[in-house]
Amino acid sequence: QVQLVESGGGLVQAGGSLRLSCAASGRTFSIYTMGWFRQAPGKERDFVARITWGTGQTYYKDSLKGRFTISRDSAKNTVFLQMNSLKPEDTAIYYCAGLEVGKTFYDYWGQGTQVTVSS
Repeated sequence: QVQLVESGGGLVQAGGSLRLSCAASGRTFSIYTMGWFRQAPGKERDFVARITWGTGQTYYKDSLKGRFTISRDSAKNTVFLQMNSLKPEDTAIYYCAGLEVGKTFYDYWGQGTQVTVSS
C-alpha cells in the first residue's frame, strides 16, 4: 500500500500563488506516475498534471500550462504543484494520486487539500 498526504492548500487572493505538496509513504517503489487532480463544487474530478517518477517527464491540462508546474523530490518521495496567477475558477479540492507500474487507473489517492481563490 501507498499513503499520500497533501498539504499547502489555503485561501489566496486572485493573482496569488500557492505550492501544494504530496508526501508519499509505504510501497513507493511501485509508483510509476504521480498526478494532481482537482474537484470544484458541483463538478467532476478533473486532471491537472502528472509527472513520471523516474524520468521527471511532465504533462499538463492544456488550459493550465504556464501557470501550474509539477515537480518532484525523489529523495523525499514528495511531489509538488506550484500554482501561480491563481483565478477564482481554480477554487477546488486538490488531490494527488499514484499510478502503479503496468496499471491504467490511479490506485492511490490522498485526502485532498482545499484551495480557495477569492476575487
